[in-house]
Amino acid sequence: MNHATSRRAVLGALFAGAALTVAPALPGSPRPAPDPAPMVGSRPRTPRQLLLGTYTSAEGGGKGIGTASYDTTTGAISAGPAITGVDNPSYLAMHPSGATVYAVDEQDRGGVTAVALSPDGGHRVLGTRSTGGAGPTHLSVHPTGRWLLTANYTSGSVAVHPIRGDGSLGERTDLVAHTAPPPGPGQDGPHAHQIVTTPDGGHILAVDLGNDSVYTYRLDENRGTLDQVSRAALRPGAGPRHITFHPGGRFAYLACEVDNTAVVCGYDPATGTLSPGAPQPTGTDAGTSYPAQFLVTGDGRFAYLANRGHNSLTRYAVEDDGAVLRLLDTVPVGGDFPRQIAFSPDGKLLFAANQRSSTVTVFRVDARSGGLTRTGDTCPAPVAVCVLPYRSTSPAGD
Repeated sequence: MNHATSRRAVLGALFAGAALTVAPALPGSPRPAPDPAPMVGSRPRTPRQLLLGTYTSAEGGGKGIGTASYDTTTGAISAGPAITGVDNPSYLAMHPSGATVYAVDEQDRGGVTAVALSPDGGHRVLGTRSTGGAGPTHLSVHPTGRWLLTANYTSGSVAVHPIRGDGSLGERTDLVAHTAPPPGPGQDGPHAHQIVTTPDGGHILAVDLGNDSVYTYRLDENRGTLDQVSRAALRPGAGPRHITFHPGGRFAYLACEVDNTAVVCGYDPATGTLSPGAPQPTGTDAGTSYPAQFLVTGDGRFAYLANRGHNSLTRYAVEDDGAVLRLLDTVPVGGDFPRQIAFSPDGKLLFAANQRSSTVTVFRVDARSGGLTRTGDTCPAPVAVCVLPYRSTSPAGD
């Protein structure tokens, strides 16, 4: 099966409004109001905030970026209103200040939108800029807070935008197309799926599913331009999707979507070279699993992989200072097609955005064993493709 063609067919049907079976929409859904300050002993529990990415053009999709709050103890989620004026915000990234969030506009004429966040809920869209490509599917903010990096999936390119002092975006400063090597088996061209800064801050990595590559760039922090310094080749047909670093900064873990594997990569901060190891199993046995994304605990002891086809989360023990992933087990995610997963800021909860069931499920993370335990009921969220827990900029600490 041509993987790229199948993805375009799915997205085409999605954007055309193909019928989907969905749970009730999150933004505006009637839900019982929680106690504003439930007590735990003598201390009040303060709800924290969530943002939710979706496809606004899908049947049953969201109306923009979803907002919600969650209880830090129970994991219970309470819906808020949508931030409207953003088309197909399928991936979200927070500015280091916590004052602005950025969303891709995943459509043929790709864009990125900046939204100023307000503690009182009066969030404000600051504007949209073109990414110069089609189907942007991932973005991240450079650690300096001065540059936004975006991956255009459909056109196989990566873009850079300057971030102004108020969080808004300037005109694009660079656009780099992945013109080599040739596409992998079953692919029709390059498909940039992720772009991130390495933990040391010295390099930018762009993961390309279409040509089985991870590109290393240096960012000129004065001009906002990218210079390629190396390229790591995965085995043909691997289909690398997302990379996540171990906290030690010397190893990273690749989720390979097409061949259903995980790959441990060594990283050399001096040169930016990424060295992929042998492919490893995801614990989902034979069949199509479409692994989506890794998470690594803050102490570097455990890693989790979201498997969309298998509807599970794989748990790995991390050994040898990050060099080894040891498969432990898989846990049912409690939804359909977990597109993206995220930790709460304190690392005690794990959230899964389940695209096809239009739900978010929440797990407690056991710090000692890495075990995952479902909390409470599943939360409805229209075509949930991204969940972003964050600390608000409220003086009270949200």
